Amino acid sequence: MAQLTLTIDGTSRTIEIDDPDMPLLYALRDELKFNNPRFGCGLGQCGACTVQIDGRAVRSCITPVSALVGKTITTLAGLGTPEKPHPIQKAWLEEQVSQCAYCINGWIMTAAELIDRNPKPTDAQIKDALKDLICRCGTHAAAIRAVKRATQQA
Repeated sequence: MAQLTLTIDGTSRTIEIDDPDMPLLYALRDELKFNNPRFGCGLGQCGACTVQIDGRAVRSCITPVSALVGKTITTLAGLGTPEKPHPIQKAWLEEQVSQCAYCINGWIMTAAELIDRNPKPTDAQIKDALKDLICRCGTHAAAIRAVKRATQQA
């Protein structure tokens, strides 16, 4: 058994694991009891498990937890606060993007990375950044509108 200390949403947390290859998603949900990210496909294809590692959107279902010691992990809950939401969170609500919200981690965390790196992305850059995410409710057009809105507010 190994003890790992991770920095998640600005807080240091220590977990004990048997398998250093355990996916971060399992550590977050099962060991630390986070409600997000969510398990979707388990293959890194859908995006429901997305978090940010040092500011980059990463699929937590395929990222070994042992590789994250010394890195900064940000979940959807740590991206902003109700009093001071990240611009994409604010725009997401204003555009009423979410329906079931199962996929929200992938969309918001990926869009946040995009606008943090490129505050004024083109339509093509927005579509390219979001192209590998899946939303079964079909809110893709609303998500793109939210990203545009967030870049106009920033």
